Amino acid sequence: MIKEIKWHNSNFIKDRTIKFRLKDIFAEHWDNFVKSYSNLDIRPVIHKEVKKMISCRTSELGYSVYECPDCGEIKFSYHTCKSRFCPSCGNKYVRKRTEAILQKCYNCKHRHIVFTISDYLWPYFRKDRKLLDLLFKASSQTILSWFKDKYKKEHYIPGIIAVLHTYGRDMKWNPHIHTIVTEGAMGKNNVFKKFDFISYDALRKRFQKILLDLLEKEIGKKDFKALKNFIYKKSNKGFYVYAEKKCSSLTETMIEYAVRYTGKPAMAESRIIDYDGEFVTFWYQKHEDNKFVEEKIHVFEFFKRLIIHIPNENFKTVRYYGIYSKKHKFHDKMIMLIKHQTHKLRNSLNSWRMMILKDFDIDPISCPKCGNQMIWQYRVC
Repeated sequence: MIKEIKWHNSNFIKDRTIKFRLKDIFAEHWDNFVKSYSNLDIRPVIHKEVKKMISCRTSELGYSVYECPDCGEIKFSYHTCKSRFCPSCGNKYVRKRTEAILQKCYNCKHRHIVFTISDYLWPYFRKDRKLLDLLFKASSQTILSWFKDKYKKEHYIPGIIAVLHTYGRDMKWNPHIHTIVTEGAMGKNNVFKKFDFISYDALRKRFQKILLDLLEKEIGKKDFKALKNFIYKKSNKGFYVYAEKKCSSLTETMIEYAVRYTGKPAMAESRIIDYDGEFVTFWYQKHEDNKFVEEKIHVFEFFKRLIIHIPNENFKTVRYYGIYSKKHKFHDKMIMLIKHQTHKLRNSLNSWRMMILKDFDIDPISCPKCGNQMIWQYRVC
């Protein structure tokens, strides 16, 4: 059941309090879901990640023992699952990944460009996930070739951070690539040339051709030619490429937006309005008109929408190209976004203890009796 809702009648949208946890919903229904859908091709990685998420912060994953040196109080700290399908652990992953990207970037303007594809191609990428590599290849080749063609003698190379998203706000399968691109490039003789204008119409057609050619080569001309010709006729202006007009600087918010879906489930727990034990009700905001939508679906359908977005093991959802893939000969002449001296300090702020302090204003190793700092004793796996 889907219905549009008005903001002023939707206090649940303003309220970001988590009332229902994915962990609890999966723990209650996952085994029955697997039995009911025995004919469904559930990849081994899905079973693995769901089990880890359900076991997060339980004795099943072990615990660490802390003791207060003053009053002798003992405290058990249950281990986390480290799964990117876990909302809690996913938050940590996104923060650390965001920090790693920021420390790699130059202090220059960047632009956020999104490469989307025809929905006729979506099933191919879902059926054969190896094809997702082609999305990275096509989007990066599109940008790199555009910069190269501007001044062929200089062979300008920009910095590109590419991130795969496999869903939209309604959680349906919709693979697309978010890229963060330097508004400038290094050449053979030029340290860094600014590029204030990027032709998105040119990128659209270029991206479409590169991707369709790659897919035809991978799938086979005989099996793909008819669809390729159909897509060219239907999308004669190329695939949609969205970009902000300008970005004054590379911000942590921009990076976090691009990578947040790589380390979390497709559904933020704060978007779940209700769960009655059988149906899950949630909201999302449509991209097309920014209207808010409330949807109620059976818990099994809810699971199906979520698990298809779990990536295969060792699949890299964030990749680097151009001058961000390896050091250019002019690297030492550029100013880094974050100075090397501050790396250690910033990384320490993303430690387990500091993140809990920052989010909940609670020190996890503070003695509950006397308030002194407890000392780690041993680990039980």
